[in-house]
Amino acid sequence: MIDRPARDLDEDSSPTSWPGQASSSGPFPPRETAPQGPQLPDLTGGGDGSSATPEHTRRHAAARRPSGAGSLLRETVIILVSAIVLSLLVKTFLVQAFFIPSQSMHDTLIEHDRILVSKLTPGPFDLRRGDIVVFKDPGGWLPADVAPDPGPVRGAINDALTFIGLYPADANEHLVKRLIGLPGDHVACAGAGEPITVNGVPLDEPYLAAGVLPSDIAFDVTVPPNSIWVMGDNRSHSSDSRYNQGKPGGGSVPIQNVVGMAFVTVWPLERVGLLHNPTSTFADVPDQP
Repeated sequence: MIDRPARDLDEDSSPTSWPGQASSSGPFPPRETAPQGPQLPDLTGGGDGSSATPEHTRRHAAARRPSGAGSLLRETVIILVSAIVLSLLVKTFLVQAFFIPSQSMHDTLIEHDRILVSKLTPGPFDLRRGDIVVFKDPGGWLPADVAPDPGPVRGAINDALTFIGLYPADANEHLVKRLIGLPGDHVACAGAGEPITVNGVPLDEPYLAAGVLPSDIAFDVTVPPNSIWVMGDNRSHSSDSRYNQGKPGGGSVPIQNVVGMAFVTVWPLERVGLLHNPTSTFADVPDQP
């Protein structure tokens, strides 16, 4: 038996390295350490390893939030623009407001009444005898009096509001009358105190102003094609078709000049109400003479 020299107690007491094992002092590379677990993402918001405090997070959220004043202004502008566009569309295609400047339609309509006019008539709906219609001056019906100048600022505001339908149009170039004769109708009156006849049928007109005659003058006309014959309910104070027979159209109004049919009074409050067509007045009138 061969005796081995005793190991010095000062030498390394680690077990002897075997082939295939790494030793800190041997020819093999150092033993690899056990792999660490997966790295979790940084949830603090700091990409550089720094952690974000709750105060830091609140400041970032406040910076991204739109300011209250800016948001309110934007919403207000959107609402105003939408209202203007909607009003313009309604005024152009559906309904327009007008106010009454004269006494020619007493007692159905009086001065300063505000009315709404349906623009679907004429159009999808046909005009009927007895309708109250608003129409553009065919030429020379309105007096040449110049309306008071409201001033450049007020005038511009009124024009803009009238254009988009938020302000009632006045009668600078429009008139309001009752439709008595349709195209081809024979409309006549034998003289003061005599009834109006349409296609030979005398009319009982309950809408006339109290105490007025059906007509102060005699007339006898046949309404031209594409035109209507109109008269005011206050016959003694109405410059209507009777008094404009020497003007373009011979007193008749081209249908293309008709803006629409008045269907309701909306102001003042004590006069709010529907404007009904007196269908019974024209019930016996034949379509053609």
